[in-house]
Amino acid sequence: MLNHSIRVGFSFGLTSGIITTLGLMVGLSSSTNSKLVVIGGILTIAIADAFSDALGIHVSEESENKHTTKEIWESTLATLFSKFIFALTFVIPVLLFNLVTAQIVSVIWGLAMLSIFSYSMANLQKENPWKVVGEHVMIALVVIVLTHYVGDWIAATFS
Repeated sequence: MLNHSIRVGFSFGLTSGIITTLGLMVGLSSSTNSKLVVIGGILTIAIADAFSDALGIHVSEESENKHTTKEIWESTLATLFSKFIFALTFVIPVLLFNLVTAQIVSVIWGLAMLSIFSYSMANLQKENPWKVVGEHVMIALVVIVLTHYVGDWIAATFS
């Protein structure tokens, strides 16, 4: 089992990596219909947002003033690497399939990973796993739907 610091970073990185990347993919795909743009967006998220989230966790953990320097860096690095790796996994479907299929595969992949992680986390915390999974999947679906429509709006407005 992971220690608290690594679990904090990993859970944040995984969740953010999935939801942010899916939102970006769907929005960019809806607005541009370009594999190049979607892949560029995913790589940007994997690098820039992973570092940004890692710094955010670092500062947040420091501000609590109850963690050792080692614990702070464990959370920071776990966030960085989990966000980077999970975001990068979404490049694979875009490389292998047409953009519509890649989006479907990515949504299924992302929601499956989020569900498995949420279920596992709920069990560890002795909470109702289906309630936790449902809540997390619902939030992800809201992001996906909203970014799809924002992408459509951008395409219609600025094309």
